[in-house]
Amino acid sequence: MAAKPNRGRYTSKTNLVARTAAQMLLLKPVVWRMVQVNVHGTEHLGTVEGPFIAVANHSSHLDAALVFGSMPRRLSQNMATGAAADYFFDKWWKAAPTSLFFNAFPIERGTRARKGMETELQNPRARRGLAGQLLSDGVPLLIFPEGTRSRTGAMGPFVPGAAALSISRNVPVIPVALVGAFAAWPYQQSTPPRGRPPVHIAYGRPMIPQPGEIAHTFNERIRRQVIELHDSTATAYGMPTLAEYARTLAIEKARRAVGTGDAAASAPPTVETSVTPVLDTTPPEPSAGTTPTDAPDI
Repeated sequence: MAAKPNRGRYTSKTNLVARTAAQMLLLKPVVWRMVQVNVHGTEHLGTVEGPFIAVANHSSHLDAALVFGSMPRRLSQNMATGAAADYFFDKWWKAAPTSLFFNAFPIERGTRARKGMETELQNPRARRGLAGQLLSDGVPLLIFPEGTRSRTGAMGPFVPGAAALSISRNVPVIPVALVGAFAAWPYQQSTPPRGRPPVHIAYGRPMIPQPGEIAHTFNERIRRQVIELHDSTATAYGMPTLAEYARTLAIEKARRAVGTGDAAASAPPTVETSVTPVLDTTPPEPSAGTTPTDAPDI
């Protein structure tokens, strides 16, 4: 029989003391030294009590640290974020710091569990529904509904897991926009940012589902609010908006399509083509959300 998750560790006072020390003495000073952090909208959080779900766009290695470090401590002290079980929890030396800094819980990304995996960190059945159980225990969650970091700066579609959890557990959603994080430390950049580029964290008013509202509709409202927060902040400080990132991406795709069409038109006709399949050996990216296919990289 699979072992049940030890949910007590997410609210343990001992773990809270260790996590607070690690975040305030190590994580936050390091990240705040890398980038110029500007926080907006925390006045909207004054009425938040009890568990909630913070939902943010995801474009940088810094995202989770920025949210944990900028949110008022009374709200973030026990906040937990999901992390891909097969990436962050496959080795103890990755699981330990991930749990320490972010109170992280493992999420199965839809792959089959290997035989013999019977622990909380390994068995997908033991983790099923853990996000909802944590909310019931009073533990707030940080979720990146895009499922992975943006490769282009444009924001992808949101998986509706966070919206569904909000509806089923009757907890508010706090929209969070991270502005400038992609420019500071984009996906393809392996080294930390230099020159302390500016990053803005904008908190919106807590959102609750309307009576009878389904998850997909609420999810789209949340996504639009994150976009509005991001672009209004970016415009105010002369930084690229999500609309500009999306427009640049669309132009680049159109150019590639035109180039491919030109090449096809000029190529000589062929009778038969032999295609050799190429396996993508790149390890899967950690992703975020609340279902087995939505684990965030944090």
